[in-house]
Amino acid sequence: MMKVKYLFINVDLAEMLVQNWENDIGSIAALRISTNAIYTFKYKGETRFLRFSPKTEKCRENILAELEFITYLRSKRYDALEVVNAQNGVDLIEAQTPWGVYYASVFKRVAGVPINKTDFSDHVLFSYGKALGKLHQLACDYKPVRNTRWSYSDVLHWIDHTLSHFPNETAAKVETSMLKQYFKTIPVTKHDFGLVHYDFEYDNVFYDEASHSCHIIDFDDAMYHWYVMDIVQALDSIKECMSDDNYQVMKKQFLAGYLTENEISEDMMSIIPACKRFANLYGYVRVLRSVDEQWNHEPQWLIKLRKNLSKSIKINSLNFGTEIKQEGSFGIVDQSTTL
Repeated sequence: MMKVKYLFINVDLAEMLVQNWENDIGSIAALRISTNAIYTFKYKGETRFLRFSPKTEKCRENILAELEFITYLRSKRYDALEVVNAQNGVDLIEAQTPWGVYYASVFKRVAGVPINKTDFSDHVLFSYGKALGKLHQLACDYKPVRNTRWSYSDVLHWIDHTLSHFPNETAAKVETSMLKQYFKTIPVTKHDFGLVHYDFEYDNVFYDEASHSCHIIDFDDAMYHWYVMDIVQALDSIKECMSDDNYQVMKKQFLAGYLTENEISEDMMSIIPACKRFANLYGYVRVLRSVDEQWNHEPQWLIKLRKNLSKSIKINSLNFGTEIKQEGSFGIVDQSTTL
């Protein structure tokens, strides 16, 4: 999540940046602002998405590595979103603006609707899992050509650095140290570890009824991690949408789809709790950094946002510093235990 000072709608900035791409004049509109600013615009009547963020909020190599990975996936006929080159032929613009230096890129709209807008049928959940399994199968053989995405260890280093500006966050610092030590003990193999999406949740996966398949967007959080990290977060996002009884059925369909494309190592079951702890810590520190600055007379939407974020990070921090369990499982086919 970007610092709150960047969460304000700025159509003038978006208008300036979108001129780097062919567009229908006057079609720009704000969609959402969180880890990036996302605006929609039209080109020959077709919807496209402008994504941008301040240079101070992003690492250029990470963005270029993300775009390179998307290109690789599409070359393998994987249904990832399509990058649109700017008029000068590049896929990432670095622009000097009156509001500072910004990185910007554009993507075409994918087919379908977000998973949470479907009926969660067996076929939809099976396709959802299959799309993640295929992503991991392709990631096993992926070798970056020009730019390399950061890893979980880089993220933990970033967390350490960020927390150095928050002297009272002792529990989060202990949690960071514990996770660093824990992950050092976990084997790194081609089939268990690689470039993960990290945000393979229902709002970033679109199901297309016409093709009966899933299309994936938003690789902005991708990192090198154990593949089980993606599975845990995808299942958690499914769980948010339904009762416990329905979740057990949906989970089996999702994992059955996953297993048609990629295996889940039994050894990886033990790191499920640590993956959840990693996600909680990373989310906690991102929010902590984002809301650190405050101003007088903040708008009502920002006051409400601060209140909601405060609740979420309290939940994320509940287990900081406690023992990291060494067990967990998925419960499907011949893997009979329960997540």
